[in-house]
Amino acid sequence: MSQLLIIFITVFLAELGDKTQLATVLFASEGRNNPVLVFAAASGALVLSAGLAVLLGVAAERWLAMVPLKLIAGLGFIAIGAWTVWEHFKG
Repeated sequence: MSQLLIIFITVFLAELGDKTQLATVLFASEGRNNPVLVFAAASGALVLSAGLAVLLGVAAERWLAMVPLKLIAGLGFIAIGAWTVWEHFKG
């Protein structure tokens, strides 16, 4: 149960303020969109993308067991952050 809670909290926090959440806010703020349908569509999309990520993770586990994925992901996020800061000060 604690592993489920850790996964839930991690994904929940990662999604806060995410472009996906902002897009959902924009769709919900349009008066012509039914909020229940916006919720259903956004939830379905998140479930589908999470399902694909799990399937890819399970399939890739065989080939990537020796690769330091957390290190690579962390370096990728640092690179994206550095690029974002660079673009801010460049222009």
